[in-house]
Amino acid sequence: MEITITGASGFVGRRLSARLMAAGHRLRLLGRTGRLTPGTESANVRAFVWDPMAGPPPAESLAGCDAVIHLAGEPVAQRWSDEVRHRIRDSRVTGTRNLVAGLRAANPVPETLISASAVGFYGDRPSETLTESSAPGAGFLPDVCREWEREAEAVRDLGVRVAMIRIGLVLGADGGALEQMLPPFKMGVGGRLGPGTQYTPWIHLDDLCALFEFALDHPLHGPLNGCAPNPVTNAEFTRVLASSLHRPAIFPVPRFAINLLYGEMAQILFNSQRAVPRAAEAAGFRFKYPDLGVALADVLS
Repeated sequence: MEITITGASGFVGRRLSARLMAAGHRLRLLGRTGRLTPGTESANVRAFVWDPMAGPPPAESLAGCDAVIHLAGEPVAQRWSDEVRHRIRDSRVTGTRNLVAGLRAANPVPETLISASAVGFYGDRPSETLTESSAPGAGFLPDVCREWEREAEAVRDLGVRVAMIRIGLVLGADGGALEQMLPPFKMGVGGRLGPGTQYTPWIHLDDLCALFEFALDHPLHGPLNGCAPNPVTNAEFTRVLASSLHRPAIFPVPRFAINLLYGEMAQILFNSQRAVPRAAEAAGFRFKYPDLGVALADVLS
């Protein structure tokens, strides 16, 4: 299969590109520099320069491809200012709109678009089990996710199959949220955030990449929750992570300290989202790492 990937140099994109290359697919990687990640150069991999905010991708990057995987977007895990909020939204909404404009101009049009989204779609829902049919939440991130998905779905009128993977906390080595979380836990000063009762939807990086590949190979459409079938509370996540590192976790982090560090972005760390991957499992997808302890043991090894 000929596959175009945006955001291929990111944390998820690097692992997914390697997985798809190993499976024998031909890849076109879109990024701001057009430089390939070291180790990805081959006859079946081509790189293209694309600034998602500047306009559609180069026509050559889409012409004749079978599927597009859209991962590009400004990182959410940073202190928010008005400028950062604009970048978070525009990189997803305007960036996806520009990608769709490129798909409309492609001849032939790719058959499939699989776009990243986020469990942030659901907002703060402490008392619900969230499936793909749950309504969106309220607030900045739910609004961004709703607009992001709407822009991706706009290409359906061309007969393109569109799936959106609402990604949770991704656990993997050498990057992602876990890289930021590990230092205090390794020093024995990690702890739950606030009361720790908020649910954290998580997924092992390999399972997430496998889910993207599954969505390529199966006639799935619409939203898919990209999270393991066993969400845990923040307190349980903290306990399992500390145990995996053979460290204590006895110092809860007060909410005011997180607010001072991250400002408005701190809210997403306290949002509760008990999301489950009902659509993926109903379609036959099976997780290699359904339980947090096994997932962390693999990542930390």
